[in-house]
Amino acid sequence: MGIKLNIFYPRLKQFITDPDSVEVNGSTVGECLDDLVRHFPGTKKWLFNEPGQLLRHVYVYVNAESAFKADMAAPVKDGDTLIIAALITGG
Repeated sequence: MGIKLNIFYPRLKQFITDPDSVEVNGSTVGECLDDLVRHFPGTKKWLFNEPGQLLRHVYVYVNAESAFKADMAAPVKDGDTLIIAALITGG
């Protein structure tokens, strides 16, 4: 089954073959993002900084249950949905 990944981050979509139906595997948010990078290496620089931390403007949500960023160690299970979004501000 796996974890469904909805992407609301145009920079990521350009590296993914079918951005409307991405499925990843893992037992935590971080493992799922690692699986995404494993399948689509071009996404890494748009998700993580050099030390491997999630970029400040990238938000990941689990099952849209919170308005806060998910912890990379947050558990996920088959059938869950992750949302990746970029919070871009400007003026």
